[in-house]
Order: sequence, then structure tokens, then C-alpha cells
Amino acid sequence: MPPPLLLLQNISLTFGVTPLLSSAELAVAAGDRVCLVGRNGSGKSTLLRIAAGLVQPDAGYRFAQPGATIHYLPQEPDLSGFPNTRTYVEAGFSAEAADGRYRALYLLKELGLSGEEEPTNHLDLPGIEWLERELAGMRSGIVLISHDRRLLERISRATIWLDYGITRTLNEGFKAFEPWRDAILEREASERHKLGRKIAMEEDWLRYGVTARRTRNQRRLADLHALRRKRKEQRAAQGTVRLQAAQADLSGRLVVVAQGISKSYGGRQVVRDFSTRILRADRVGIVGSNGAGKTTLLNLLTGALVPDAGEVRLGTNLAQVTLDQRRETLEPEQSLTEALTGSSGDTVTVDGQSRHVIGYMKDFLFRPEQARTPVGVLSGGERARLTFARVFARPSNLLVLDEPTNDLDLETLELLQERLAEYPGTVLLVSHDRDFLDRVVTSVIAAEGNGRWIEYAGGYTDMLVQREPAGRGTPPPKAAITKRPRPVTKVRAQPAARARRMSFDERRALETLPAQLAALETQIAKLNAALADPDLYARDPGRFGATTRALGVAQDELAAAEEQWLTLEMLREEIGDVERKS
Repeated sequence: MPPPLLLLQNISLTFGVTPLLSSAELAVAAGDRVCLVGRNGSGKSTLLRIAAGLVQPDAGYRFAQPGATIHYLPQEPDLSGFPNTRTYVEAGFSAEAADGRYRALYLLKELGLSGEEEPTNHLDLPGIEWLERELAGMRSGIVLISHDRRLLERISRATIWLDYGITRTLNEGFKAFEPWRDAILEREASERHKLGRKIAMEEDWLRYGVTARRTRNQRRLADLHALRRKRKEQRAAQGTVRLQAAQADLSGRLVVVAQGISKSYGGRQVVRDFSTRILRADRVGIVGSNGAGKTTLLNLLTGALVPDAGEVRLGTNLAQVTLDQRRETLEPEQSLTEALTGSSGDTVTVDGQSRHVIGYMKDFLFRPEQARTPVGVLSGGERARLTFARVFARPSNLLVLDEPTNDLDLETLELLQERLAEYPGTVLLVSHDRDFLDRVVTSVIAAEGNGRWIEYAGGYTDMLVQREPAGRGTPPPKAAITKRPRPVTKVRAQPAARARRMSFDERRALETLPAQLAALETQIAKLNAALADPDLYARDPGRFGATTRALGVAQDELAAAEEQWLTLEMLREEIGDVERKS
């Protein structure tokens, strides 16, 4: 085993009255690939800053091999003072490095940058994939903190888990971490349970047993006090965030239909002639490099942005909730409770029900003493949890998530994946997290350059497989764009005799159904407006009943018309494919 280039032993550090690190350790030799994992706020970045010599611990030992060069990349680098990416990268090379400028330009080119861009914090997918290749080819020892599972699995050979200030080492990569961690937590829970039972038995002896005056019994009493101290010192596993999106009524089956949409900015075409059909319960991911137009496409599909050409039609009864990637809706001066309650008292409305804000805070792992903490001093992970707390309080059947995984720890990310998989509504999301996309989405819309976007069935890995035979930018076979199975009613197959031809009635229905759908939507809106009158029932019960029945009939007719339009539209596409092949 080679000698360590860097060694930390028995590192302790306390901020205020809260111990952050206690007996933490780290050893890194040349060629090591170590991933450091733990909850948000567990002290991972602080431990790396101690390793880099930027923070002095309260106690412990740090050794760096003479001649070793240690570089530290912070989670949020200070980009102020650098007008562009080239000057920022050049500053990372020593003044003695003669090839620093050329190396900087080479690295920027590898990332698809010219050097004149403004610096930003988050890597896009091509950048993450380049980073994987670059790290894999290095001979240096590496300690990596990341929330990107795929990156950790491919790079790491050892895992250090930081929990409650204590480090534990697994001499395997991240792929083996979660089963190992879960086994430890299960064993510790069992030990806590056994200790609790032993204390209960001893307390029962104390109440009903023999006198405690004899020496032997005094010793047993002392043992009981020791057991109580041990239980007090033991720490249970941290709680999990209770992510549960409040649900609105089901939307119509058709959620978004985009036909030939295009959008340009300053002569640059961001979206060109793109079409898609998104149904209830679809979970659609949008991927591409920084600046490709992912957020623009997302805004077009949700009606927040009007296309220059083409048409976007939104379905009925949509209740949309949006999470923005930069958390711009958070006011830094507001306290945590003010951000949740809208500065209106000490309760928050969750799924139409009133809850005390402190209880709701606990669902997202905030402590009661943080109630008055300004939003501006929260960590990136805490701001992410606060944003989820606000978003998931509002009823929805369409979740629009722009980079939802930024700053999430692995446990919260796991829970978010589970909740999105169980969510009965529709999800549109932009993400650079490949593992997250593979676990959540039913289809991926990918940027292919020059404003072209192509939809692929399945997750990110499925997209790569479909791209390979056809070549980048070439649409996959039409059959490949059948999305993953969804919990919706299957469309009945048409008889084989009609596979190549639409009847006159079907063509006529396909032409007239859009107007019929629009008329039904207008009728439903009017009926809902009438029922919104709080005095209608008291003033005219008969009219209230008739309006309610009419609304139900109109909604049923709309659902049937949408189903018919969808069936005919899929038949038209199928016939078009057959005709093109023949």
C-alpha cells in the first residue's frame, strides 16, 4: 500500500455549541479514488477544507506529504472579479506554469467553451461526461463530493461516509455504499432496541426489587445510570424528508399537444419545428447542453412562452406547480417561517388543510430553532428543501421541475425519485442527472443541435442506445418513440383491414374534433364560474343541481372527445408511417 499523500486523524470541529466533526479521519494516497458522502450539512465540505489546509480544526492531526500539491475546488466557487471563463481558469494555474494559458484554452475547448462566456456553477451533461473521462485518466489521488450517483459509481474505488461528525470507511466504490449503509443503520437500530429493553428491565427491578442499600445492589444501580448515559449518547438515524405533493383533481387525458413549434432569439433558432404529445401520467425529461434552450422548450410546452410558429394546446383541468432552478422565488431577507406562510401568521395551507408551520418545517428536516433563520443564510440543500416545501404544499396534477436535483443529498434525492414515480399526475423536468432520469422519466426530449429536438422512449441510457444505430441527430424509428408504460387506459387497436386507410367519417371527425374540444372547454369554464358563486345553492338549489349535472356531462363528453381525437391522431400517424415505408 503506498504511503498517504494526505492524512487526517481524530479531526474535531465545533461551530458555536454544535459539534460538526468528532474523530473524523481521511487518508488519500496517489491514485486513490475516494467519494465522500453524507447528508446536507453533515460537514463534508468543511472536512475537505480542513484537508486543503483552509480551515484549522479544534483538535486532531493533519499531515501532507512534503512536495505534494493539493488543489481544492469549492462547491460554490467565488467567480467575482473574473469577466469570463478564460480568466477564471487561467487563475487556477501557477504563475510559473508557462503553458497555463494554452492548457486553460484546451480545457475550455473540451467543455465546448470559447473562454469568453460568463462563469457559471453547474455542469451540463456533456460537461459531466467530460469530467468523468478527465478524472478517470488522472494519476492523482482524488476525493470527490457529488450528488451525481452515476459519476460516483464510475469514478470511486473507496467510500467515506460522514454521519454525525464521525467517518466510516468502505473499501469499495459508491455502488456498494447503500446496502452497506442500510445494514449499519439496521444493526444500530437493533442495538438501540436491545438497550432500551435492558434499561426497562433494570428500572422495573429498581421499582419493585430488593432494597438498593446493599453493596451489590448499589453496583447494579450504578450500572443502570451507565446504561441511561449510553442511551443518551447514542444517536438514532436522521429522519427523512416527507416529500408528498398535494394532489389536485385529475387532468384531462391529453395534457400537452405541440405541433410544429419554433422559437428564435436574435436570429438564433432555439426550437425548430418540434412536435410532441404528452398524456396524463407521462414523465418527460428534457436534456441538452447549457444554452441549448431546455428552459425555453419547457416554457413553450407549458404555455408560459408563445412560439413564433406552430401551436401548443394545453389539456383541461390542469393544476400546474413549478419549481425554478435558481430558487428565484425565495427572498433572502425573509425568515424560514415567512417564506412558508407568505408572512401571514404561523400556519401554512397544505393540500387545502391548515398546519402549524413548525410541524410542516419538521417534515423537511428543519429544526424548530431555525424558524426565524433568514433564507439568505441557509445552505444550498436547505434552500432546495424549502423550495420543495413551498411547491408541494399546493395541489397539482402537473409538476414542472427545472433542475430539481441541484443541491439535494442522496437520501432526499432517493425519496424524490420514489414520490415522482408514485405521482398520479404528469411531470415535465429538466435535469443533468443521468441516474435520476433513468429512474424517473418515461421519455427524453434531447437537444440535437441547430434547434432540433428529438423525443426518445425511456430514460437517459435508453436514449443513448437509440441514438447509436441511427447516428446523432437522426430520429429513431417511429416505433421507438412509444413511451414507457403508463397507468392509463390503453387505446384500442384498429381492425387490420383499416390499418392503411381512414374512412371519410374518421377524417371528418379528426378535422372537427378540435373545434368540439374547444367548445366543450368553454362550456366547462362557464359552468365552473357559475358554481363558484357561494350563494347559488341557497338562492336557487334547483339551478345548482342542474349546473352540477351539466358540468359532469360536459366533462364526460370532453374526456370521450379527447380519447377519440387521440385514437384517430395515432391512427393517422400509423398510416402515414406505412405509406412512407411503402
